[in-house]
Amino acid sequence: MVSILKETDFPNLRLASRGKVRDIYDLGDKLLIVATDRISAFDCVLPTPIPEKGRVLNSLSAFWFRQTSWLIENHLMTTDMHSLPDEVKPYARILTGRAMLAKKAIPLPVECVVRGYLAGSAWREYKETGKVCGIELPPGLVEGQELPKPIFTPATKAAEGHDENVTERQIRDLLGNAVTDRLKEVSLAIYRFARDYAKDRGAIIADTKFEFGYLGEKIILIDEVLTPDSSRFWPAEDYRPGQAQPSFDKQYVRDYLESVGWDKRPPAPQLPPEVVEQTRLKYREAFQRLTGEELPPADD
Repeated sequence: MVSILKETDFPNLRLASRGKVRDIYDLGDKLLIVATDRISAFDCVLPTPIPEKGRVLNSLSAFWFRQTSWLIENHLMTTDMHSLPDEVKPYARILTGRAMLAKKAIPLPVECVVRGYLAGSAWREYKETGKVCGIELPPGLVEGQELPKPIFTPATKAAEGHDENVTERQIRDLLGNAVTDRLKEVSLAIYRFARDYAKDRGAIIADTKFEFGYLGEKIILIDEVLTPDSSRFWPAEDYRPGQAQPSFDKQYVRDYLESVGWDKRPPAPQLPPEVVEQTRLKYREAFQRLTGEELPPADD
């Protein structure tokens, strides 16, 4: 029986925020970030959790934080439950595999999206305008096609509701040239590294998003990185430009919700058992393909 964690409640810890997926506790100069099994789509938390999802997100993020630490410092301190502060240790069994201790950074109000392939909202915008977030692209591209080079297409982060795709110029007006240059440079560098790493393992990273924050005067990588929640992952063996691609990420759930005619306003519908199970397997496949490892067992 796979355990499910939909929400945490640790009375002696201070809950800093409860996001769509993560519960974040303030430990003074550090954060305890807990990846639950909640899943969101179209900016709405669904009523049906996905077993093992939180462990995949936490373990895969930790993997990528370590793989990319040579490119930029990140907020990961440890995922080792034996290294937790004393006030957290009573909850170690619940947290195993799904929590990380992190440096406390001040988040920047931007999602740094990098696209290497034409999919999702970028494909829809390209069909209408020939551009993506103000970037002119060559004519005649088809859905799912690899772009001539990856593009940086940021979005502003909304406290509630939809994040908004914006142009690079708007981010420069918001954050200044020096900060924007750094965010663009490192976002593209991480994407290129991960794209090449994944290709060697039979996976295509079509697009992804990164978040950054200030640790003192330094910009560091925070939140999650290169997970099935924040990225489009396609199996390389099935890749066919000119159509929607099979995937092992959250797109499967989005496709189901659109197929049943949900208007994308709360309350969201329940997911049927077969969709839950297929989503669980897709998230596991993402972890196994990209890391070459089995998902570590939970300490139930």
